[in-house]
Amino acid sequence: MDEATEAQRASWRAALANYTRPTMLAMLILGFASGLPLMMVFSKLSYWLRDVGIERTTIGFFSWITLSYTLKPLWAPVVDRIALPVLTRTLGQRRSWMVTAIAGTVLGLVVIALSDPKSGLGMTAFGAFLLSCSGATLDISIDAWRIESAPRKEQANMAASYVLGYRGAIM
Repeated sequence: MDEATEAQRASWRAALANYTRPTMLAMLILGFASGLPLMMVFSKLSYWLRDVGIERTTIGFFSWITLSYTLKPLWAPVVDRIALPVLTRTLGQRRSWMVTAIAGTVLGLVVIALSDPKSGLGMTAFGAFLLSCSGATLDISIDAWRIESAPRKEQANMAASYVLGYRGAIM
């Protein structure tokens, strides 16, 4: 094997080793956690509602729930500036919002799972709204944490790790 080929392999190994660092692995997991709510609200919920016989016009109305993702630029300054009591002191600003958003995501999923859209669509809608708002908040807090937790030269790798996890959740 020639020297150029060996140098190229070493370069690839070094690049891949970068993704095994704890911060990168955390970003991968957070990306996965962030992708789940979006997939549930945009795709799975509509399919489930149609499967149980809910009218298409009603399912179309559920698309308003996803407005929280569109309004993230308006919500981001709130997440950036408001400290959550107790949690911010113990976990810090970014992590406290991540924990809150993940708890909201879990609660939203539980509410949806325990609801029966045939007998009462309100509880399903509430769960979907909670899931959507929590997912958007999680996106905001993870982006802020990513920017603050890695130097500028690693931002592309952090974003790539996040997107890989996000896409994994969508699949």
